[in-house]
Amino acid sequence: MTPRPPFPPFDEDTARQKVQAAEDAWNTRDPERVSLAYTEDSVWRNRDQHVVGRARIVEFLTAKWERELDYALRKELWGFRGNRIGVRFQYESRNADGQWFRSYGNELWEFSDEGLMRRREASINDVPIAEADRRIFGPRPESEHGVLLPVF
Repeated sequence: MTPRPPFPPFDEDTARQKVQAAEDAWNTRDPERVSLAYTEDSVWRNRDQHVVGRARIVEFLTAKWERELDYALRKELWGFRGNRIGVRFQYESRNADGQWFRSYGNELWEFSDEGLMRRREASINDVPIAEADRRIFGPRPESEHGVLLPVF
């Protein structure tokens, strides 16, 4: 197991670093790379699905990004305490028919002492949008790290 700094307990700066690292990794759309931030026995609740273990995380993310084309994500720190972080996020993607969606959600994260996420709970809602209404175009430029997301 390779440790993933920063390590808990988190302060505001290290919590923000962890959130930005997660956003950056997910925007690669590389399931293997993303999975390395989680413990081997990590437990997820993602919408109505329960995923346990790194191998299942890779399967889940592979299927996700086969469905959610041109996926681009923004995460924002919502709160933190000890080894836990809460985030809100938005992402945009389109389906194979060309319909665009903006997905809004909240996540609760719990980390091991090694800085790996051992628990992730995500609640997500999808809203169909017109392509002209998109506002997330690829990974966030470094100059926009920490910029707050519009709510609607």
